[in-house]
Formats: sequence, C-alpha cells, structure tokens
Amino acid sequence: MARRALGAVLLITVLTVAGCGGDQSTLDPQGRGADRIATLWWVMLVGAAVVFAVVLLLMALAVLRRRDGAPRATVLRPGPVMVGAGGILVPLVVLTALFVVTLRTLPGTSASANGGDRDAAVVVEARQWFWNVDYPSAGIREANVIHIPVGRPVDVAVRSYDVVHSLWVPQLNRKVDAIPGTENHVTFQADRPGTFRGQCAEFCGVQHAHMALQVIAMPQAAYDRWRAGDRATPPVRPAAAEAGEQVFMSSACVYCHRIEGTNASGNVGPDLTHLASRPTLAGGVVPNTPGYLAGWILDPQHLKPGTLMPGTDLSGPELQRLLAYLGTLR
Repeated sequence: MARRALGAVLLITVLTVAGCGGDQSTLDPQGRGADRIATLWWVMLVGAAVVFAVVLLLMALAVLRRRDGAPRATVLRPGPVMVGAGGILVPLVVLTALFVVTLRTLPGTSASANGGDRDAAVVVEARQWFWNVDYPSAGIREANVIHIPVGRPVDVAVRSYDVVHSLWVPQLNRKVDAIPGTENHVTFQADRPGTFRGQCAEFCGVQHAHMALQVIAMPQAAYDRWRAGDRATPPVRPAAAEAGEQVFMSSACVYCHRIEGTNASGNVGPDLTHLASRPTLAGGVVPNTPGYLAGWILDPQHLKPGTLMPGTDLSGPELQRLLAYLGTLR
C-alpha cells in the first residue's frame, strides 16, 4: 500500500513538473512582465512550502507524543507556544510577505506602468476563433501573428468582436481579457529574439483550444526591414498566380476576407494580405504549407470542426491556380 502511495505521489510530481515546460511556460520568462510574474510564483511556492513544513512538523510531534504514551487529552491540546508559533505567527508572517510581494508585482505587469512604444503599438481583435492584428502607425494588418522589436515595450490594445476571450502569452506577460465593447491593454517586451506562443485563456466556444497566435520578436534592424518590406512594391507574379487571383475574386471568399489592393474587402474572416508569411493556418492548428492550405480551403471542418468558414467547391486546376496566387501574398 505504501509503495502504491509513493508511486502515485511520484507520478503526480512528474506530471506537474512536465507541465511547467514547453513554449508556454510561465516559469520560462522572456520579458520584463513575465519575469516579475515568475518571481512571484517562486516566492509563493516558498511561502506555501514553509506553511506545509510547519503543519507536517506539528503532525509529527503529535504522533510522536502519542507513541510515547502521553495521555490523549495532552496530545489533542498542544501547548500555547506551539499553537501561537505554528498556527498563528508563521502563517501571519508568510501571508503578509506574500501580500506585500504581490502588491509590488502587479503594477509592474500593467500597461500603464510599462508605458509602451506607440510607434510599434498593436491592436488585437479576438474573434471566434482567430486573432486580427492591426498596426495603426504602419498601416499593416495581419492575423494570428504579432511582430515586435526586441528590447522595446510594445503597447497591445485588446478587443473582442463577438464573445469574451482572453489573450495570454505566458513568456511575455500576464493575460488580458478581451471583452466586447471594451478595450484593455497589456505590454509585451521581449528580452531576446524568438517566437512566443500565445493562447486564448477564456473559454469562448467549441474551438477555444485551437485559438492560438504567435508573437515574433525581432532585432530592431530586422523589425524595421519587415515594416518597410510591407510597403514595398509587390513583385511581378507568374501567370498561374494571375489566374488564381481571378479564381479568388470569382468565389465567395471575397465576402469574408480582405486582401489589400484588391476588391476583396470582407470583414468576417482573417485578413489575407500577408497570408503566405504566416507560420500557421486556422488559428495555429496546422503549419502554413500548400498541402494544409488546400485542405483548409476545401474542407475546413475536417481540420477545425465548428469553424465558421464553409468549404469551397473548386476543381483541381482551379485549386492549384488559387494556391499559386495565395503563395504570393507576403
């Protein structure tokens, strides 16, 4: 019996530790706000460990005194010193320290405390089940991807189009709710280049678990090139891409999606202006490859059941021309 109990404890411990890793770990901070949150977590863990140790000590003393043949009344009524120290003083000190540390941490994770670079500011609109991303100062629109410069605090305004969502990038900062009719703010600041995964942290429907996004932190020079490249003159497209644009414009896609510089101005689905530059499709469900893109166009319900996007009835040649066109949208 004791071996089974020990095995269960070890299994739970291993599973708990495994859940603290990966690319969405709060304990792997890569930004100023996330670092303060991780520090607070460790302080709370130490405080909880102290209280737990005191409780175990009191239980051990009670068991030892019972085995020594002490009267039952004596065992059940420890001395006033033990009660005062273990039951009142230690918890009071620990909880007071945790309260003070928490009050000092919370302002450091707020948008007002961190300010935010207005030139690189981002507006994120949550929808079932994807994220629209807008850079007002640059005139750039994306979906499910946020680009930020390394080492600069970026103000992120969060809104919702339909229901309550919550934007959370654990390695950069706390989560922030996206509420219809309200705009909340959070600051993202990355200490190093990299890609950091975010997730909707508020249940928002059947595909809530598949509502992810990526924050790509770039060195300043690379970030400036990315912004400038967005405004550059598009390259000359091959004939297949030209024919693919006609396929797109003659389909129902134009009523839901927007592509800058064309007549497609829909506002239901994600903006497709830079579709080919995105690392994933369908709100982070699958990688952005021609094969997955073809499957997503023809049968989106297979990849993401419940999605609002309907399937598209295209012939094989039409689909290949459309893929050639979408591959030029960088």
